[in-house]
Amino acid sequence: MNKRKITVAVTGLNNIDSPGPGIPVIRALKECSSFEVRIIGLSYESLEPGLYMHDLVDKSYAIPLPSAGSQALFNRIQYIHSVEKLDLIIPNFDAELHNFILLSPTLKQQLNIATFLPSREVFDSRHKSELPEFGEKYEIHVPKSTMIFSTKDIQKIEKEYEYPMVIKGKFYDASVAYNQEQAISYFHKISAKWGLPIIIQEYVSGTEVNVTAIGDGLGKCIGAVAMRKLYITDKGKAWAGITLDDPELVVLSQKVVQNSKWRGGCELEFIKNKEGKYYLLEMNPRFPAWVYLAVGSGQNHPEALVKMALGETIAPFEDYEKGKMFIRYSYDLIVNMDQFEKISTFGEL
Repeated sequence: MNKRKITVAVTGLNNIDSPGPGIPVIRALKECSSFEVRIIGLSYESLEPGLYMHDLVDKSYAIPLPSAGSQALFNRIQYIHSVEKLDLIIPNFDAELHNFILLSPTLKQQLNIATFLPSREVFDSRHKSELPEFGEKYEIHVPKSTMIFSTKDIQKIEKEYEYPMVIKGKFYDASVAYNQEQAISYFHKISAKWGLPIIIQEYVSGTEVNVTAIGDGLGKCIGAVAMRKLYITDKGKAWAGITLDDPELVVLSQKVVQNSKWRGGCELEFIKNKEGKYYLLEMNPRFPAWVYLAVGSGQNHPEALVKMALGETIAPFEDYEKGKMFIRYSYDLIVNMDQFEKISTFGEL
């Protein structure tokens, strides 16, 4: 069977100790049964390892940081498209999604480039700061949380929260504070990196479990794979994990995707407390860095996204292999200096 040839641009090429989802998504696309995929890497920094993984990434371009705004991003994509004739873009960073969601209609109408992203309303509804309302609306247990904008607010909310409490950034990072001094320290550390607000969240003790899922945007969950971390780095990232046989968790995840009418990939982070009750800690609005585990256990979520983005109707995955493990590893890429100079100077490689 001749596969359809398509060109897909992918962000999130920072395959480091806190990896982006880009490389796992690309690996999944390279294993598509329905498409022959040419990959265009989109990068924000010249040292993102994916730029130099030429067995996976066919051509790379630098793009402006999200802070430059949607017009700067559109202008750059317009140029890249004039050269590469893109069929689809899959963004993989939380911070860039606002611009891509804003541009999605224009990309389709003016350039015929597909995306598969949630609406702005749905995207905003699952923000960390909005999660309690999200949980109440969809009847899901969510820890209590509060947005704060200064360290003075920590003292004010100590009447509502007990230590330990969780200090979270608006995009990434979370630390457990056991006293006020730690809370203030984490506030400064996280806000310096990701800005304000900072989210204070009720600490729930238990076992962390994660789900990678994908929705069609019409109320159907196309796939969901549950995983428990086996090894966690000092940044809280999974360095090894195993798929779980947990029908209750999968059904709960399907409920979140269906009720919210989520469109695209997402990651759901839960805590299962001692009583066996699940609390939704976060709903990350893109594929997780461990999404290739779903591929290895029988559900190729990135391929499903491509099919839906290109207008195909697909049936939901029915099951996945339990007890499948992933083990992440580091690898030294040896590259010539001229490659680094090309992407740094000309924005192309």
